Amino acid sequence: MSGQTFIRVSPEDFDLSEETARIRAANPQSGAIVSFVGVVRNKNDGSDVAAMSLEHYPGMTEKALGAIIESARARWSIDDVTVIHRVGDLAVGDQIVLALVSSAHRREAFEACEFIMDWLKTEAPFWKKEKTPEGERWVDARESDDLARDRWGTRS
Repeated sequence: MSGQTFIRVSPEDFDLSEETARIRAANPQSGAIVSFVGVVRNKNDGSDVAAMSLEHYPGMTEKALGAIIESARARWSIDDVTVIHRVGDLAVGDQIVLALVSSAHRREAFEACEFIMDWLKTEAPFWKKEKTPEGERWVDARESDDLARDRWGTRS
């Protein structure tokens, strides 16, 4: 059975409990729900961070996220997948991203969730700008993110 995919890219925050309850109610066959929540941290690359602004390419971003999720579905037996990514101005401590995966078994849910996040970090068109005491700066791609993605091989 192919599960549901829910993707939202918007400035609105999300509620992990509500999103988990929605997936639980829709999937009595699921024995595992794995979540990842990314949060704005107060330091990056040795500098203090006061806030972050995220931009995206509407339409293209959702399409890229959908392709990543479909690649995860091709690799693992998973039920529902939710990816919510916020854009706009965010403060330290604000939630940025939610990846939520349900499956009959924990291994598939853990691996699929990690795969989705590794590919999202490098392949989804988001641009981050940090506000620091020294001024604003764009966040460059990290080699560690590329290495995390590359360990999975190609997407499909």
